[in-house]
Amino acid sequence: MVTINRIKKGIVIDHIRAGFGIRIFNYLGLDNADFTVALIMNAESSKNGKKDIIKIENVIDLDLTMLGLMDPNLTVNIIEDEMIKDKINLKLPEKVENIIKCKNPRCVTSVEREINHVFTLVNDKKAEYKCIYCDEIYTVSEV
Repeated sequence: MVTINRIKKGIVIDHIRAGFGIRIFNYLGLDNADFTVALIMNAESSKNGKKDIIKIENVIDLDLTMLGLMDPNLTVNIIEDEMIKDKINLKLPEKVENIIKCKNPRCVTSVEREINHVFTLVNDKKAEYKCIYCDEIYTVSEV
């Protein structure tokens, strides 16, 4: 049995949808980290049955908007002196910029390359976003 010790100072990303932790791990570039990192997959969860957890023994910058888009149900715990100093519950962001790219050929973003791709959340249950320029709808699963 492998023991994952408590971390003294760093970040714990918890309540990741089971099997999805590797995507977040790779997105954060943790496979190249020179500090201690643990990816725990399929851990028991009283809420969801199974979950993934990422423990990072370091303080790194996190794009909470992108993480919320990837998995809106996860929690980011900031750890200091082996205790949770701050707990951030994520959700789908209301607005995303230059994360989703509009593929509508008639959209102004297809012609004007320097215009930012801006989308607003229109349905949080279906995770749907709408382009502010052409009203094209995308779901997060398509991104």
